[in-house]
Amino acid sequence: MRTVVETARQAGAALPEPVTITCRDGYRLHGHLWYPEYGQGRGQEPIHGTVIVNPATGVLGRYYHAYAQFLARHGFAVLTYDYRGIGLSRPPALRRCGVRWRDWGERDFDAALRWVRRRDAGPISVVGHSIGGFLPGFAETAPLVDRILTVGAQFAYRKDYAPGQRLRMTAKWHLAMPFLTAVTGYFPGRRLGWLEDLPAGVAYEWSFRRADMAASYPEADRAGILARFAAVTAPILAVGTTDDAFGTPAAIRRGLSYYTASQRIQVQLHPDALGVSAAGHFGLFHARRSGSFWPATLSWLRDGRNPWPQAVIDMEGIGSIPQHRMQTDEQHQSLWRQRHPGLGSWRLGLCERPVPSPRRRPSR
Repeated sequence: MRTVVETARQAGAALPEPVTITCRDGYRLHGHLWYPEYGQGRGQEPIHGTVIVNPATGVLGRYYHAYAQFLARHGFAVLTYDYRGIGLSRPPALRRCGVRWRDWGERDFDAALRWVRRRDAGPISVVGHSIGGFLPGFAETAPLVDRILTVGAQFAYRKDYAPGQRLRMTAKWHLAMPFLTAVTGYFPGRRLGWLEDLPAGVAYEWSFRRADMAASYPEADRAGILARFAAVTAPILAVGTTDDAFGTPAAIRRGLSYYTASQRIQVQLHPDALGVSAAGHFGLFHARRSGSFWPATLSWLRDGRNPWPQAVIDMEGIGSIPQHRMQTDEQHQSLWRQRHPGLGSWRLGLCERPVPSPRRRPSR
């Protein structure tokens, strides 16, 4: 019987490489790196840079592997990873581990971005799902990002939930979740079938989030947090779907409002326009429910072009973005080399898998 690896190799599929990322506080995150399949003469597709995938709350990094493989087939290196307290990055005990939502952006995404940047990764894009699309602003290194694509991105302020489901969702996530967390010392989401288990700090931050994000944190920290969000200049394409009870237009707009220096384009898609009957909050990253979404995202990640101009419901910050952020891919590559003369071509860095010798893993 052929192994999974042998089957994948015969199918020409990209195989991810396990990676470990050490945060500045010493915490170790675990994830996978996908190399572009079209590097080293395997096809005509150029290499476009690197994509970091930020998961939703309580969702494992492996949920995004199919999408990562798709991007690798189209010329991107892709990093998927689990936040601290989740999946591969879960500590032996969640009780009293002290992890907060804020840490996922301020420490974990920051570490992932530093890790990618040190490896001559070329232009860096972020694909952020749900809270993963809001987290970049917490990171000190977020100005290094070139483009951001978010899907259903918001910070779970309960009054922004879809009106028809707001009462049920409030009872579940803002009453039951903090109660169960107080009883067990962490949120036992896996046993309930409500996503993955969550550290208490993450669950409480979700449950008690205020309309003003900064007001959820100590007063002494607020100015610094807002300044980091305001320092992000990467253009943002924020995608929502009409059947997403979390990522409503109001919820997405509230999150985008903190990225004051970015071009912000908000689109609202009907599932029918993507060729699927339903998308919800999680469907667009599921291979069987994504429809035309994955191929369309390439336009933004490669060239900064919105593939859904007819679906724009809000647009802010036009004209405030440095010109290099809005170039075509070919122009972008040329300007990137000018900005980083000491790093040479990004084709020689993270984006090309080293050629392995027989029976040995590639070295990095």
